[in-house]
Amino acid sequence: MTHRRHFIRSTSLAAIAIAGGIPSFSFASPVDFVSRRPEPGKRRFSSKAVEDTIAKVKKSMADEELAWMFENCFPNTLDTTVTYSEKNGQPSTYVITGDIDAMWLRDSSAQVWPYLPLAKSDKELQQLLKGVIAKQVSFVLLDPYANAFYDDPGKVSEWKNDITEMKPGVHERKWEIDSLCYVIRLSAGYYNHTGDTSIFTPEWQQAMTLIVQTFREQQRIHDHGPYRFQRNAANPTDTQFSGGYGNPTKKIGLIHSMFRPSDDATVYPFLISSNMFAVVSLKQLASMFALIPGYEIMRAECNRFASELDKVLKQHAVLQHPVCGSLFPLEIDGFGNALFMDDANVPNILSLPYLGYCSTSDPVYINSRKFSLSHNNPWFHEGKFAKGIGGPHVGENKIWPMGLIMQALTSNDEKEIVYCLKTIKRTHAGTGFIHESFHVDDPADFSRSWFAWANTLFGELILHLYNKKPALLQNRF
Repeated sequence: MTHRRHFIRSTSLAAIAIAGGIPSFSFASPVDFVSRRPEPGKRRFSSKAVEDTIAKVKKSMADEELAWMFENCFPNTLDTTVTYSEKNGQPSTYVITGDIDAMWLRDSSAQVWPYLPLAKSDKELQQLLKGVIAKQVSFVLLDPYANAFYDDPGKVSEWKNDITEMKPGVHERKWEIDSLCYVIRLSAGYYNHTGDTSIFTPEWQQAMTLIVQTFREQQRIHDHGPYRFQRNAANPTDTQFSGGYGNPTKKIGLIHSMFRPSDDATVYPFLISSNMFAVVSLKQLASMFALIPGYEIMRAECNRFASELDKVLKQHAVLQHPVCGSLFPLEIDGFGNALFMDDANVPNILSLPYLGYCSTSDPVYINSRKFSLSHNNPWFHEGKFAKGIGGPHVGENKIWPMGLIMQALTSNDEKEIVYCLKTIKRTHAGTGFIHESFHVDDPADFSRSWFAWANTLFGELILHLYNKKPALLQNRF
């Protein structure tokens, strides 16, 4: 979920060597449900609260294979991707995505999100999570327009020749609204679960103020703002045209996003799901600023900005589809043009209740969800093994397990949830892990054997069901 095509190889069933201490194995014999986790001494970080949760949840699951997958996937971020250190007595945690040694603001937030409820009972885990926030703050202050960073500022990026302002320590500089939203979301989630206000350092306050400034700049009311991006690439979704500023827009007050959370270029710069995510994030930020003396003006600004965006979204982002009726498009330009599709990456239209923008009972969301999960969505695919949402990032006839997980997380229909669980179970290709994508007719044709966000999100789904629908986990699928 970056420009990762250069790094990612489709993987065959012959043999897979997964980095980060996950053992290689073949598929000639039936899956034995032996743990695919690294040996304890090779794990990047261990948490008693996480280990206790794995044992407790596995015990409640009747399906041995899904329980095995949960055991492999839920701790994968901690097992294989985190590097914890302390700087000037303060925690700092670098989190790679898996198969790429870089830290995405979006991915790192999502990768550790399911551990937040456990933080209060595990002080070492709490310090690790606090360190993720501190690291993200340092990256935002380095460049609020970048989406991915290195721990080592001396490391030379693969994308050093991109036509944008590449600073030392930046891996990639694709401007995506959701990158900054996820930073806010993690801080808010951490505070809500721990009550720890020590994260609100002067640096944090400066970074949050810079986020609001960046959102305002990218409304582009008076000019293009300071950001542009182009890449010499064969794939058109890896660059923007019109001098790197993208398609023209009518300045209606929405925030421009040059790229989607898939790291693919937007067609129309008003990415609706990300603007809706920004509404939620600005409200969360206002609540956190309320805890800091002297930030009354910024608190009011965040609430005002959120209200402005929401008003514009209600006016311009509920459109009539020629077949499906009233729904949320993925992108618009303010002139009346719209892109009716949904992409599996989060934030997407499917994920809006998960992110807190609307409820699952919202009539427009219900209609939009039906569209997303139907063949009216050009990136919904169906084959011998599965049906679900994919996206341009991986091409036709590929779907993202992340889409199936999000489908289950936003559903109250137990039959639908069971379908998602069954599909995830039969498409992991014997690896015991969740991949970026797989072919609908051949799960062995998948991308990214080590993709920690997808693994942790699957763990989040199982925990969600354990807490909300425990009887479901007592079935075999």
